[in-house]
Amino acid sequence: MNTDLKVEDLTTTYTELYAKNRDDIFAQTPDFINETREDALKAFRRLGFPKRKAEDYKYTRIEELFNREIDLVTFPGKSELDVGELFTCDVPELDTTVLLVLNSFYKSKDEKLTTLKNGIVYGSMNEAARVYPDLVQKHYAKYADYKTEALTALNTAFAQDGIFIYVPDNVRSDKPFQIINLLHSNKKLLDQHRNLFILGKNSSLDVVICDHTLSGVPFVTNSLTEAYVGQNAALDITRMQNEHNNSVQVTNSYIYQARDSRATTNVITLHGGSIRNNLRVYLDGEGCENHSYGLFLADQEQHVDNFTYINHLKPNCMSNQLYKGILDDKATGAFSGKIHVWKDAQKTIAYQKNNNILLSDDAKMNSKPQLEIYADDVKCSHGATVGQLDQDALFYLRSRGIPEKESLLLLMYAFAYEVVSKINIPALKERTDELIDKRLRGELSRCYNCKMKCD
Repeated sequence: MNTDLKVEDLTTTYTELYAKNRDDIFAQTPDFINETREDALKAFRRLGFPKRKAEDYKYTRIEELFNREIDLVTFPGKSELDVGELFTCDVPELDTTVLLVLNSFYKSKDEKLTTLKNGIVYGSMNEAARVYPDLVQKHYAKYADYKTEALTALNTAFAQDGIFIYVPDNVRSDKPFQIINLLHSNKKLLDQHRNLFILGKNSSLDVVICDHTLSGVPFVTNSLTEAYVGQNAALDITRMQNEHNNSVQVTNSYIYQARDSRATTNVITLHGGSIRNNLRVYLDGEGCENHSYGLFLADQEQHVDNFTYINHLKPNCMSNQLYKGILDDKATGAFSGKIHVWKDAQKTIAYQKNNNILLSDDAKMNSKPQLEIYADDVKCSHGATVGQLDQDALFYLRSRGIPEKESLLLLMYAFAYEVVSKINIPALKERTDELIDKRLRGELSRCYNCKMKCD
């Protein structure tokens, strides 16, 4: 059933949207998830959409972004067009296991859930909850705090499907998993898919998440990824965002790390209308290591807001954050990052850096790095810069005979490469270099990988 979304009292409207579609939503998922839905909806009604006065959302008007007339899809639809014919991956030579999510639901020509010989299980989040209820229930909504975060509560109430990946103890994935999130419709859609990654002891997993739109109508996405990284396990997530200017995208990522685990996230935002990326990390065992990277390129009137919250809960852990932005025209950006070192987290090492370049007088960037430290034996630092390209470096390049335009591109590319170089999949790193070069030259369209070329 599709229900038009009204735009009066927004919290009430979404609550009514849930009530009207409750039976259809409940029919898709098992009881323990539906019970969590009800609890999450209560939390959402209590919290309401974040206001501008909320410190964590002061740079993004969430209510305005969700205040649209859109449809809710409660059943996986059948595409009238061949998605494989329309969509070509930005990294065609990338050797990955591809998982496709179309309009919130997992699509596969084979089984909804696949088990490899080494014990890795992947496929539909909804199907995994049915087949492995004990495993899913142990981790589902255990790290994503829906009782205090309104958008997490909203996703927990509405989400029906997404991607599930389980890596057993002592198993290392042979090749990366690539999750392709596609939005394709002639109607304005609300997308609230959900992913769950579970890594056992001494395991490893590489995931590439690609977000794309295949039609030009407005879309609103509020996705959530929850990850458990077991003892001495390693998780690497690279996210590529390339959507059109009519899109609104909110991503919520929660990563829980056990003792001696390692986790890396890297968000590359190439294109999009309004984007808010939320990352919350919990270092809950000694010896944890976390690296969080981000790069966004914005022009016209695009808006990109990155929010990070790194919780150091145990001693002898290390975290490092590096986020960069390049803004042109009337684009706006924001970075709000917090390192929270709890009382027992002695010997913590934590770094945070945010650097941004403004290419026009109308572009704006807000940066708010934060440290909240309750331990006394730590090494922590943070810093932020917002400015223009180095004129001395520009003069040097031009004095060597390089034209001004190429000199500017070289400087911007060098600025971006510090983040791109952190991608650990060679083919993806190389292709990302090419895509960023195209984006900086203005050659990367809003739907670069879509053959429809819709208006």
